Order: sequence, then C-alpha cells, then structure tokens
Amino acid sequence: MEAQFESNPLIDRLPKHLKQFIKPQDYRDYSPINQAVWRYVMRKNVDYLSKVAHESYLDGLQKTGLEIENIPDMYGMNRILKDIGWAAVAVDGFIPPNAFMEFQAYNVLVIASDIRQLEHIEYTPAPDIIHEGAGHAPIIANPEYAEYLRRFGEIGCKAISSGRDYELYEAVRLLSIIKEAEGTPQAEIDAAEKQVDYLQNNMGEPSEMAQIRNLHWWTVEYGLIGEVENPKIYGAGLLSSIGESAWCMTDNVKKLPYSIDAVNQSFDITKPQPQLYVTPDFAFLSQVLEEFANTMALRTGGLSSVKKLIHSKAIGTVELSTGLQISGLFTNVIEEEGKPVYIQTTGKTALSYREKELVGHGTNTHAEGFGSPIGKLKGINLAIEDMSPRDLRAYDIYEAGKVTLEFEGNITVSGEIITGSRNLQGEIILISFKNCTVTHNETILFQPDWGIYDMAVGKKVISAFSGPADVHSFDMITHIPSSKTIKASKTEKRLELENLYQNIRDIRTGKPTDASLESIFEKLAANHPKDWLLAVEIAELCAEKNPVLTSKIVSHLEQLKISRPEVAKLISNGLELLLEKESV
Repeated sequence: MEAQFESNPLIDRLPKHLKQFIKPQDYRDYSPINQAVWRYVMRKNVDYLSKVAHESYLDGLQKTGLEIENIPDMYGMNRILKDIGWAAVAVDGFIPPNAFMEFQAYNVLVIASDIRQLEHIEYTPAPDIIHEGAGHAPIIANPEYAEYLRRFGEIGCKAISSGRDYELYEAVRLLSIIKEAEGTPQAEIDAAEKQVDYLQNNMGEPSEMAQIRNLHWWTVEYGLIGEVENPKIYGAGLLSSIGESAWCMTDNVKKLPYSIDAVNQSFDITKPQPQLYVTPDFAFLSQVLEEFANTMALRTGGLSSVKKLIHSKAIGTVELSTGLQISGLFTNVIEEEGKPVYIQTTGKTALSYREKELVGHGTNTHAEGFGSPIGKLKGINLAIEDMSPRDLRAYDIYEAGKVTLEFEGNITVSGEIITGSRNLQGEIILISFKNCTVTHNETILFQPDWGIYDMAVGKKVISAFSGPADVHSFDMITHIPSSKTIKASKTEKRLELENLYQNIRDIRTGKPTDASLESIFEKLAANHPKDWLLAVEIAELCAEKNPVLTSKIVSHLEQLKISRPEVAKLISNGLELLLEKESV
C-alpha cells in the first residue's frame, strides 16, 4: 500500500522509486518527553547559534515555520516551504545515499521523523527531526545555498558507487538504530561500531559516491563559512548538535580553507570531527562542486567510466556520442589502446535517448543482456554516425543488405540489416540485424540462433553514471533495508513520567490540569530521581512565582550533577537559560 503523506506539488512529481522511502509522520508518536527534548535543544541552540551561526539560520527558522515550543509537522512545513520552492518528506532513518541526493535534486528535503532519546540529547549518529528539521531546513531559506543543495543532489545522485559503499550504508544505518534504541546491550553496540570502523578503514579505492559523500559531509553537514580565523556555522550536523556546535568553535578543532582537497578527507560518523573546512561564501561551494563534477564519469566518459560501472556491480548507464543510452548491469568491456571497443551488460537492459526509453527496446526485449561495439570502422576515418545516406550506401550499410563491419579493436559484425533508428539530429543510433554473428578475434560474442542483434552506434563513450537513463525502465521499488528503527517500550513507569511531562506542558500552554508544580516535582523526585530535564522545565515555570520551590529544584539538580556527571553540563545549560530569562 502506498504511503499517505501531506503533499505539495514538488512531492507529487517525485518518481515512484523515491516515494517508496516516504513514510507518514504520525504526530501522535511524539511523547511529551520528545517535545521537551525538542524544546530544550531549540532553546539552547537559538540562544547560542544566534552568536555563531550564519545569519541565514535565524531568518530561516522563521521562513521555514519551525517553532521552539513544538516539534514541526510535515503539513505545516510543506505549506511554508512551498513559498521558498522546497518541500519536506518523512523517512525512516538513513536512506541510500543516491536516493537521498536525488530527493535534493527535486528540491525535497528528507527528514527522519524520529527524535533522539533524552540520553542522546547533545548528539546522535542517527538522523532525526532535530538534525533534519532544525539543521537542514533553516539554511535552505538562503537562495544561493538552496541552489547549491539542489545542484549537489542533481550531480550526486549520478555518482557511481562501489559494493563497499552499500555495505557501509547498511552498517551505519544499523549502528544508528541500535545506538538510539533504549536497552540495547553495550556488546551489540560495540560490535556494530567495530563493523563501521572496519568498513571505514577498508573501503579500497574510493568511489565517486564515497568522494562526493566527503564533500557533502564537510559542507552540508559540517561546514563553516566566512573567515578561517572567525568562521560561522552553516552545516546541519553542527546546527543540530548542542555539543559539537560549541566544540567546533574552539581551538581544539582545526579550521582549514575549503577546497577540492576535501574530496579525499574521509570522516568517522561515530566521533567528533578533528578538523573542519571553511568556505569564504556559498558561491564557492558550487565552484568546488563543479570542479569535482568535471572529474566524474558523468562528464569524462571513456574506458575508465565503463570500468567504474563494472566495479559498482549495480545498474548504471553508458551514453554514447550519438546520445544513445544503454542502462543495465555492466559486466565486461573489451579495450584496445586505452579505449573501449565493446561493452557488455548481463541481465535486464534498456536502451534510451534523452532519458526516454526507445520503443521496443526495454528490459523485455533485452532481458538477457546487451553487447555492442564502440568506435569507428577499421580503415575508415568517418564514423557510422557521421555518414550521409550516400556514405552508408557506399559502405553497404542499408536495409535488407548483407554486410560485414570490421571495427577497430578487431570486433566484427556480420549479418543482414533489418532497419536502423535515428536521433533527432538524423544520426543513426541503432542498427538491427538478423542472421548475425559478432566476434572479437576468435571469440564469438553473438551468434545467429540468439535472435535479432541490435547494434548501438557511437564512436565513443561520452558519459557514464549511476542508475538507469529512464527511471521507468526498471522496477526500482525494491528497497528493503536490513534494519528498521526501534520504538521505545512503554512501561508503567515510563508512562507515568510522560504524564508528568504532559502536565508541565499543559501548565505552560494554559491548559486546565489538576496537577500543581509542587506535586509534579514531588512525584518526579520520588519516582524518577535520575530525570533532569523535567526538573529544569519545572524550575523555569516557578522561577519568578515560587522562589522556595525553585531553590528546592535547583538543589535537587545540583545533587544530580554530582551523581550523574555525564548530564552536569546539560543541567548547567538549562539553568543558564533560566537565569538569562530572569535577567531580561
């Protein structure tokens, strides 16, 4: 059953293979504790980031409809994002990098709708609504940065991956899920971290996807902007992390001028970043992106681009000089003097022109694979695609004629021509044969009893990229992640604590409740002595009205700082906000 979600026109035009990742955002899933976590992070971040974030951040909070008091809902966000040319969809945690970037290419922000536990309030490796909503969304209100993000997605989704890239994605996804789930045994977390660490350090030659992920990490996630000596924050990973947004501004983190060199700087998602890159402005981000794109198979073509597709072991596309696009699982290339002279796919293959599948040349026709020579005929300087009708006749390339074509690289095609297909410029892009034999030296590549032989026409490979040329050519609605996010269990004690948080939320918003601040704090101290955030929220409400209770709560929190040193800084931060409010 297709997921239902609040939409806007940008979401409506998404292809089905992207819509498969979208899940409904059930606002009822957010507990009062979740709301308090959002509120704490947002209050602290807005207070601190107003001093250290790029000026677009605070403006963006207003433009994107984000509120400090409430976790955003997709309906409200989409209504407002539509005005700045973007949309937002909810997904379940990490999704494959190619899909993530393709969403960006459609101006759609991917938001993991879960929210971090209170225990991980400073930072979580799992994508959550704080990271996506409060980190990514505000900055896209800046038009220049928004265009960079869209363009990054457009180029990034064409980057060719390796098999190891997908292994790493699955390992990181699993780690983020079990680390965020309550009650996961430490041994299980340690094993997942060990696997991520192993893969990160044994990726082999970095693929295009690995390299462009590095650029994404050092800009979109962890980017700084301005002067190296006094930068501002714009990366979503920093904007959404209370701990790292402060840590990154210290001298403990090395600041480097951003350049194409960042493409080779890997990162560890489980640890704070030892260095960060500073771009002088948003325009420079696009300059570096284009510099990297010029090195990709998408733009370079040639033998190396075909080899990248073979190594990826995933569906990809080769585009020839005639514009003919061959999409499938590339498994072999015959080369001669550094050039591809024959390319081969295995299994379902589709032929397209300008991202539209050619009629009669889908995966049903080419179910067993596709192979074709590339290049010029031996001893003839004129490529087939450049031949006029008279030239074609002179070389016996015409319908119903028997012909033997000898290509450079010792590829020979011999058979009876049935017909040819031309592109909009009048160039022949495909020739179909019957009774055809194709050989490379003594090796048979195609024989007559295999049926019709369709030969692609093109003197060279001009481009290669990940995925099919026409997204409708293949059934791509097949993504089944190996792990799913784990929802917190609801014990009686947990439900009681959530009810106390709801009481405080009701008091703050003026809703009727029988509970008093005194009774709520007494129950908290007696039954949930380790919880610190609710005590901070109670102190905030009674600070001006009940100094005696406030003093009691502060004393309780001071004791908590001693017994739970890991949350001491969080408590201090909460009390600092309280004192700042009192002094205003």
